[in-house]
Amino acid sequence: MTSLSVRKMVRIDEEKCDGCGACVPACAEGALEITDGKARLVSETYCDGLGACLGECPRGAISIEEREVEPFNEEAARHHVESKARAAAVLPCGCPGSAVTEFHRAKEAACAPCAAQSPSMLSHWPVQLALVPPSAPFLQDADVVLAADCVPFACADFHRDFLGDHALLVACPKPDDYEAQLRRLTEILAKSRIRSLKVVHMDVACCYGLKKMAAEAVRLSGKDIPLEEVTMSIRGERIDN
Repeated sequence: MTSLSVRKMVRIDEEKCDGCGACVPACAEGALEITDGKARLVSETYCDGLGACLGECPRGAISIEEREVEPFNEEAARHHVESKARAAAVLPCGCPGSAVTEFHRAKEAACAPCAAQSPSMLSHWPVQLALVPPSAPFLQDADVVLAADCVPFACADFHRDFLGDHALLVACPKPDDYEAQLRRLTEILAKSRIRSLKVVHMDVACCYGLKKMAAEAVRLSGKDIPLEEVTMSIRGERIDN
């Protein structure tokens, strides 16, 4: 029988948690997962109590408290992470959805008008800003497009015009937590070797906040990263800034 001891442990406020999954990749021990739309602690023995996931939660739903629990088992946590990686590798969908994945990007080619489907130019997953870890390999030495959520719907040729050799981040400054997104983008810029950042947003008032957020993140990162802005009309036409 395992003896219990008082130590630091993650506590998740389910009322605040919206199940975004940002905390999952932040936990190197694999102690967190999304179940029934909420972040859950898989096992107390997998949590080291150091709180690497705290700063990743945009809702402030994670805290650290001291309570009587089983001791941290580093070896068990390592085996748990390795088993999850093996399971994800054999799933055809590449799940879990928050796992960082890179894949071959089809070279842009002239597609016949009768072609059933144009090739995707997307080279990685995830793309949502809140889910992309700052250490993601596809951000290293990359030119990055930060696109507002609505842009790919308005721009029929989004893949052709904006992806190409660019990595993609997607965000929206209005319904999403602006401050949390700003923190995440700042951390990404500070920790990754990003060569340039292109912000693509819609020509609507709330969407201009994405350019503001990007400029502030560049400033806070302390890096000299070239920043370009592209504005799209709601009809999918590019507007010169």
